[in-house]
Amino acid sequence: MFAVVILTEVTTLMYRSEFSDVDYLEDLNVVFVKWKKFCRQEDYRNPLLYAIDVMQNHINCHYVADTRDGFENEDADTQWIFDCFLPQTALTTCQAIFFIIDDDHKLKEELEGQASELKKHFAVHYCFNLDEVKSILESKYAT
Repeated sequence: MFAVVILTEVTTLMYRSEFSDVDYLEDLNVVFVKWKKFCRQEDYRNPLLYAIDVMQNHINCHYVADTRDGFENEDADTQWIFDCFLPQTALTTCQAIFFIIDDDHKLKEELEGQASELKKHFAVHYCFNLDEVKSILESKYAT
């Protein structure tokens, strides 16, 4: 599989692959990872490494993952979250991690497995859409 990094007219870098899209949403100061279908190993890890890079380059940038399509836990990748993603993200100025979930909460239990460790370093929020993320950011993280 391949991924594409695109430079837009407003110099916002974006990551695109068959499995996910990663964007920096300047108006919210978040890195937004949209999962499109199930993936594992490098197809799962590379967009997250890209997201870390975005957070390193934007002060107080938060992380948002839209898990409504294509997100599933796999043991090796979950361990990678704990061993690599979490420590590297903790070195950024990120304060909050948001998971956008379906109304039926079908992935909430899986996400809570990761969240238990994430909560040691970040505020973790479950939302149903990006508007809800925006409301929380405006009320709790306004600068």
